[in-house]
Amino acid sequence: MLWIRWLVLLLCWGVLSDSPRRRSPPPVEQLDFGFVPSAIYDTHAYYEPGSISILFHMVHAFLYVVQPNPFPKDLIVRVIQQNMGGIKMEEWRKWIHYEAGFLLCTSIGIVFVVLTPIIATCFCMCRCCDNCGGEMHQRQRKNADCHRGFFTASLIATTIFIILGVFVAYAANHNISSQIRNTRRLINTNMRDLKTFANNTPAQIEYLTAQYTTAKNKVMSDLDNIGPLLGGRIHIHLEKEVVPALDGALRMAGAMRETKEALENVSSSLEILQEGIGKLQASLSEERASLSNTLSDPACTNGAVSPTCNTIRSTLPQLGINADYSKLPNVGHALANINTVLRIDLSNIVQRGYASFNDTPKLVKEQTRNIVTVKGMLDKIGAEINGFSKMFPVEASLANFTNFLNERHRSIEAFYPQIDQMDFYRWIACVAVLCTIVLILAFNILGLLCGSCGYDKQATPTTRGCLSNTGGNLLMAGVGFSFIFSWALMAIVTTLFAVSGNTEKLICEPLANRQIFKIIDTPFLVHPEKKNFLPGMLFQNPNIDLTLGSVYRECYENNGLYHALQLETMFNINSFLNRTVYNKDLAKLFESVKVDLKDITLLEQAGRDNLMNFANSGIGQIDYAAFLSEVNKGVTLVDLLSFCADLEDQADQLPRGALENALKGHASSIRTIHREQVVPLEQAMSTLSQSIKLLQKTSDDLPVKVTNILSAIDAAEFLIVHNASFVVKQETKNFMQSLEGYFKQYTGWVKSSLTSEVAQCKPISNMVDSMEIVGCSFIVDSVNTFWFGLGGCCILLIPSIIFSIKLAKYYRRMDTEDVFEDGQENWN
Repeated sequence: MLWIRWLVLLLCWGVLSDSPRRRSPPPVEQLDFGFVPSAIYDTHAYYEPGSISILFHMVHAFLYVVQPNPFPKDLIVRVIQQNMGGIKMEEWRKWIHYEAGFLLCTSIGIVFVVLTPIIATCFCMCRCCDNCGGEMHQRQRKNADCHRGFFTASLIATTIFIILGVFVAYAANHNISSQIRNTRRLINTNMRDLKTFANNTPAQIEYLTAQYTTAKNKVMSDLDNIGPLLGGRIHIHLEKEVVPALDGALRMAGAMRETKEALENVSSSLEILQEGIGKLQASLSEERASLSNTLSDPACTNGAVSPTCNTIRSTLPQLGINADYSKLPNVGHALANINTVLRIDLSNIVQRGYASFNDTPKLVKEQTRNIVTVKGMLDKIGAEINGFSKMFPVEASLANFTNFLNERHRSIEAFYPQIDQMDFYRWIACVAVLCTIVLILAFNILGLLCGSCGYDKQATPTTRGCLSNTGGNLLMAGVGFSFIFSWALMAIVTTLFAVSGNTEKLICEPLANRQIFKIIDTPFLVHPEKKNFLPGMLFQNPNIDLTLGSVYRECYENNGLYHALQLETMFNINSFLNRTVYNKDLAKLFESVKVDLKDITLLEQAGRDNLMNFANSGIGQIDYAAFLSEVNKGVTLVDLLSFCADLEDQADQLPRGALENALKGHASSIRTIHREQVVPLEQAMSTLSQSIKLLQKTSDDLPVKVTNILSAIDAAEFLIVHNASFVVKQETKNFMQSLEGYFKQYTGWVKSSLTSEVAQCKPISNMVDSMEIVGCSFIVDSVNTFWFGLGGCCILLIPSIIFSIKLAKYYRRMDTEDVFEDGQENWN
């Protein structure tokens, strides 16, 4: 038992209990611990008897008829608890009621054994006195042939059934010898599986301890990257407030540049318009005067031409300018202020704010440099785990266990020749027993053959032939041997029936349906102060809730011995975990992680002043209404191109001549003025309009916008400086929980592996199943089938005796016979 205790203590190191649940931890990356080296067991504890199973089922059905009562679990428990000493009469009555079928059949067998020699002796004495068919005289009857045929058929049928019984018994006898050879295979595979179990367990445990490195390396990797991991989490949490504030400042920096560009466009466009309008006015005045002179030509006084000239003369006032840009205010002051504002690069200042905030991971890494000391602690934890697994001489104990198995295996193999020899003797004895039946069958068969072949209907009883007489004598010899052997055969049948039949009902059937485990697992079975038998034997602690049935079920499912034997009750792993994976020093080191974000500056004072200067730059004081009023007007009072087209149409109505050509020349001149002067002015007006609208949009509530941006930045900085401690603590706690999660994965994996993969105890259930197969399927079923066939033969010997005696009278040569003379019967 020493090796069992060493193995128990060895497996205790992996007992793992979950820490109290607090809050839901953040998602933890799943670690790959690989696969525990698995053991492959060779034993297949399953037996299919083949064609002989029909006989086994017949025997089981017969035993069920003999013993239909359910398994007396409670009765057996009470008997065991009373130590067979003070069994009450009530228990005896229940036991007798349970065994009633066996007692009845056994009584019949005993009566058969006792009465058969007595009846045989009386029968012999009776026949010696010429009674009981001993008189060598046969009365002749009309239905003699019918009687002879009936007795012949009955004896043949009885003989056939006896032969079947012999075959059944011989098949069972042969099956025992055949299955004994299979027993060697089961023994060898079970021994090999136990050796595999002993050899693989140390490697599996070593693999479990080695996988601590996987969790440790992952923790160290996360600690080495604590900046991106922890700092990144803090950054993600704070960026919801910080980034929008900086984005607003950055957009305002872009608005400054756009404002400068718009003011420059306004200034240049205004200068172009003021200069161009003067030139355009002079050109239009000159062209208007020239056209007026042309219309003063005497040709216009002609009655047919005069209306046209008057019409043209009435449109001359339309050749003038419409907009007056000389009154529009100058934006030079605002432009100068914007240029002053843009001397400070606000975009660069905001980018430095982004950079300062984005350096949170780096800041976290710098402030958590002392956390690297955890590596030494993790190495120490790994050393403690390895040291704990080395505390017990596992390999030595399992090596001794392997040596023990080798010695026992050699001892069993050395015993094989003796087993073969004993089985040979058993086989010879069973064949000898069957040979007695075969001898009786031989007399019956030979008697039937000789009697039937030698029988002559014409011969009288005194003149029967030698062959017929021999047949009758052989039948009587079979009767004699039946009396000689039947009682001994029935004694064998009764003994085997009582022993193996009860073995089947009280051991094999309960073992097959696991009822026998319920008896063994009954609390306080062996002692009134010892609750459970198995833990009391293994661990000297009968109060552990461990049963043989539960161990068998766990091992049958090929779970680990740790789980099957409930080894967690043998060692308080919590103290071990507190000293190792969850030790206080490591927890304090994790709790000591502090991150200070006060050094983060989102917007320098220069940037704040720059924003305020922009808000006070004066773009809000520009008279946008005056600008928009002028730019919405046309450059000229009339569209010059339309005026030229109308002028040409009017000229076409005049007679051909100098006046028509002069008017068309004026139209061409006006088009030139439009192309060279009006079009550039219109382009400048478009640029001025767009720029004024952009400035108006930018200046709309500009101080409020700037104030909102500064308030958002102040709020973000306040959050970082004052309220970020909660965020830092929360994210730090989550980060540390993720590190603990790796250890929890390791401990959970170890516990799961110990439950189902390490020291898989399938060989234990295989041994129980193998013992059931060998003891019950190989031996008990075969022995039951043997006595079943032999018992049938013994029972059938009774009608065989009767039919043989009756039939022999028709085959044997009689000393006297009936003679009929003159209607009277005389004896000769």
